[in-house]
Amino acid sequence: MNISVLGCGRWGSCIAWYLDKIGHNVMTCGLADAPEFIQLKETHKNDYLTFPDTIEVSADLKKAVDRAEIIVISISSQYLRSYMQDISKNNLDNKIIVLCMKGVEADTGKRLSEVVGDFVDESKTPIAVWVGPGHPQDYVKGIPNCMVIDSNNQQVKEKLVNEFTSELIRFYLGTDLIGSEIGAAAKNVIGIAAGMLDGLNCTSLKGALMARGTREIARLIKALNGNEMSAYGLCHLGDYEATLFSKWSHNRRYGEDFVKGVKFNKLAEGVMTSKALYKLGCENNVDLPIVESVYDVLFNDIDAKEALGKLFMRSVKNEF
Repeated sequence: MNISVLGCGRWGSCIAWYLDKIGHNVMTCGLADAPEFIQLKETHKNDYLTFPDTIEVSADLKKAVDRAEIIVISISSQYLRSYMQDISKNNLDNKIIVLCMKGVEADTGKRLSEVVGDFVDESKTPIAVWVGPGHPQDYVKGIPNCMVIDSNNQQVKEKLVNEFTSELIRFYLGTDLIGSEIGAAAKNVIGIAAGMLDGLNCTSLKGALMARGTREIARLIKALNGNEMSAYGLCHLGDYEATLFSKWSHNRRYGEDFVKGVKFNKLAEGVMTSKALYKLGCENNVDLPIVESVYDVLFNDIDAKEALGKLFMRSVKNEF
């Protein structure tokens, strides 16, 4: 199957490597002047993995789109809209778009599949999401994990799971696109909170953070007409180890460095997602204390210790 992976970052390069490994005809496409693209183009490797010669590396977006039966997109979520403006100049009929990033558009509060839906007719160009735990550093060592593919199109969802499943990644069929997307995006915000706890030497509070974080995201998913149980699945709770504890988690590291006053130079999707979820919480009258705390620290200059400490001063209530 001809698959084009748009995006040459950490996860995009891993996806291209994985899909080639399981037998697909893969092209990876990036911006010609981006450092990660230049490195892959010139050396066929990056800091995480080495591409086999079977993967073509190109900056020709039209060529990548035209050749593909499946278009996998893995870029910074806040740039998806502007990227879709370029992609949609090409004929996308009868192609499947798979989103492999986790976020919510900060300006609009839209899920990423909704952003793509602003540019395509889903009856002609189905949209799916690929979410769940895992780090390239583990996959390239042959360490397996489980992930989820979700879509409003049942036939497409089943096709992708059958085409992508291997001994390295076991895919499950998602049953709630809203929950899968919100849960996947929100885990990055909880990851930043976890990093802040690490930076404040309060790592033992991560257990409580996991329990309460999952509960509040379940409330948000329900308010958005999704299934609140999705928060307890692979898209959210199942991704906590990789996001709240792993040394490779960008969001956890961002939170830790932030409270220590250290500049973090890599992408942490949870930063802008906290802004988007705060917006959704206000608009839907959903209590999101952890999300609000992270948002206050990042955007309102509230001291992290003070913001997280306020969580302990909240009124007494039942756990469930």
